[in-house]
Amino acid sequence: MLLMGTLLALSVVTVPSASAHAAAAAQCMNGQRDSRGRSSVDSGEIAWEDESVFDDARAHAHRVWSRRGLDRVKFPADDAGRIADLEWSDVSRTRPPWKGVLGRWKGMRGTDLLLLNKAYLGAGKRYGDRASRRMIAAHELGHALGFCHKNPARYRSLMAPHTFDMPSNGAPTARDRKNYRALWG
Repeated sequence: MLLMGTLLALSVVTVPSASAHAAAAAQCMNGQRDSRGRSSVDSGEIAWEDESVFDDARAHAHRVWSRRGLDRVKFPADDAGRIADLEWSDVSRTRPPWKGVLGRWKGMRGTDLLLLNKAYLGAGKRYGDRASRRMIAAHELGHALGFCHKNPARYRSLMAPHTFDMPSNGAPTARDRKNYRALWG
């Protein structure tokens, strides 16, 4: 049960979104806004620790949110000199509230969570291919950067709420890069 914090999930059907405060270049769904305050970023970085089996997807997400002008937020691994801002981890659940949910970012006091659902992303599952895992990880890391869902009827975006509306390469679009610069400089 979630008692506090922000919860964002990528679902095959529907997804709850986080409320936000700072303005961005592209309008979010449900009147929300992208927000630095609703991100995992601390002092210009997201220090991470990894408890996930999906290392390739995590590495892809860090890579695509760090290139082509997206260099303001860094993604160092947690070490003795840092406190982790984000933990990559896995769940394997198909019952509500996880029914149809492929991944979820959960803002919390302390270390935020980025959860990937092995029940859908695992080997042999419907979304168990490399491209889908990468797309979901990059989308969820977008939430950790403070981005909320974008309306696919208005903008082509990695931050669309459904997989079929996201770019299949699992990388931020030109609109996503514009949003990043609006939020992070």
